[in-house]
Amino acid sequence: MPASSKISGWRGTVLVAVTYVYFLIFAQFAFLARLTQLGIPSAALQPVMAAMAAGGILFSFVTPHLVERFKASTLLRIGFSLSAAAAALSLTSFAEPGAVVIALLIGAGLGIVTVSLVTHLPQWCGTQRPLLSIGVGTGLGYVLCNIPGLFNAAPQAQAAVAAILCVIGFAAASSSNAQFIAPSTTAASTPFPLLLAGFAALVWLDSAAFYIIQHTASLKSASWSGPTHLWIIGSIHFAAAIVSALLLRTRQATLVLCCAVAALGAACLLLAHPSSIPAATLLYPAGVSLYSVALVAYPAFLSGANTIRQRAQRAAWIYALAGWIGSALGIGMGQHLGSVPLAFVCAATAVVAIPALHALLRAHLREFAMLASTLVLAFALQHLLPASSPHAASTPIERGRQLYISEGCISCHSQYVRPGTADELMWGPVTPLALIHAQQPPLIGNRRQGPDLAQIGARRSPLWLQAHLADPAALSYRSPMPSYAFLFSDTRGGDLIAYLSSLRTPSSAHDQKQSAWHLDQSAWASASVTDGARLYHQHCATCHSSNGAARTRWSANTAKLLPDLRALTASAQSQSEDRLAHITKFGAANTSMPGHEYLSGHDIASLVLWLIHPANQPSLADSQPTGDIQ
Repeated sequence: MPASSKISGWRGTVLVAVTYVYFLIFAQFAFLARLTQLGIPSAALQPVMAAMAAGGILFSFVTPHLVERFKASTLLRIGFSLSAAAAALSLTSFAEPGAVVIALLIGAGLGIVTVSLVTHLPQWCGTQRPLLSIGVGTGLGYVLCNIPGLFNAAPQAQAAVAAILCVIGFAAASSSNAQFIAPSTTAASTPFPLLLAGFAALVWLDSAAFYIIQHTASLKSASWSGPTHLWIIGSIHFAAAIVSALLLRTRQATLVLCCAVAALGAACLLLAHPSSIPAATLLYPAGVSLYSVALVAYPAFLSGANTIRQRAQRAAWIYALAGWIGSALGIGMGQHLGSVPLAFVCAATAVVAIPALHALLRAHLREFAMLASTLVLAFALQHLLPASSPHAASTPIERGRQLYISEGCISCHSQYVRPGTADELMWGPVTPLALIHAQQPPLIGNRRQGPDLAQIGARRSPLWLQAHLADPAALSYRSPMPSYAFLFSDTRGGDLIAYLSSLRTPSSAHDQKQSAWHLDQSAWASASVTDGARLYHQHCATCHSSNGAARTRWSANTAKLLPDLRALTASAQSQSEDRLAHITKFGAANTSMPGHEYLSGHDIASLVLWLIHPANQPSLADSQPTGDIQ
């Protein structure tokens, strides 16, 4: 082991940074751009990328068989040599077969470098804050990739830089004589397959978002345009990498992955909205760096591997399955869909969250066991003990009440006239408490999105109720209530009407109070013919106009004609105004004419004034109803 573990830690930082820069700036950028420069058709891209993935997967699984036979420095030198050769060959002129060979070299070199580096990373990072060394290396790699001069350089320049970095990695790897060092960080309790699935989901998300940004001009210009923006992106990468390393030092691997999937998932969804692209370009690098540090640190220090061979095998599975295959699936999603579906973001989040749930279960196993036992016991008692049979609804009213409950009518309608308030005149008499207590269950409700229904049977006819349930907005101006026309495809609609019609409590005192009601003079004084015309077309025309929606649909169901409004004489004008106002307020007894209890005194007076205005008398012939639906 080197004399200074501090120096060794910086060597690990350099190796991690070099590996990330090579992969990001050359394998994902420069090599593909070089293919375009040489005129290699886009149809050849698929076999080229398949060769790169095949080389990466193959040599990721081959390397674990070599880690015990070769020194760490030897394997790293082989990997960096292959990687440098690929970068150098990309500077030459080549056709499609040459592109496949170079892609295979890139995959092979990266497969050897990643697995062998992570397997021996404890000796490169030393014993002083090794996870922080990984975080600094990862963040530094992303910062270098976002340096404007390198990011915007020609593909040949980027390839040359990649080759030079491989030489630096070769030199850093060959300067150590250290042997295998067991990780000092204890293993996490989460099973390895769960973490592997989480990494695969994250790489999938990352690759899909990266491809979409790269191949959408507006997204690419908004994400990687201008030196200032590139420096900001690099800074976010570095800061997120340091945060990830600090969390991993405190055994927060699952928290790191959950934060990463939250940031990446949000970025993927925001990319679909142009106004949200700036936010997405900030969340994306944060999520990438969060999981990138864990992608290196986990197999090296947190996977629970006890031997060098086991550590190499787990690294191979992570980089082959999560890295190469996850990346290919993400790119395929970006190519075929052009976006990341919400369902996939939710699925990826669930996969990443499974380790956290597993850790929570292990930490509170006793409590979960007690809860499960209680639930099983309750389930058994429910099915083993004899239960009293509920009373089956036998009448239309009983069935209608059950339908009222099942359709959630209580969510918008109350059945409670508040004593001593305007409710009494508007909605009807107060229901005796004895009747409310007798309800099983009581349906008094606590919300009024719509009118109170405690006395609806006394205020609305069965025909009006049916018409309103079928098309609420046709009878009630701007009603937000949904249609329940489907209930009338069978007997359910009739049952509900039977129940609603039963909601009435006769009260002579209330009838006298309604009979004594009249508009005060201030309402008449403020009445407006113009307002009356507007109110008529909003609340009355549906039934009182020859082409009104409710009149057209339900006139065949009516039988009783209402008095002709034209029969009102000038000599009886005062009496006619009071009568019309009373009918408008409370409706017409023994007809389907509803009251408009919620209209103000001014509105009622304006409506009546418009109805009896001489200028309107000729038009009332068109408004004369043929039946009692009003």
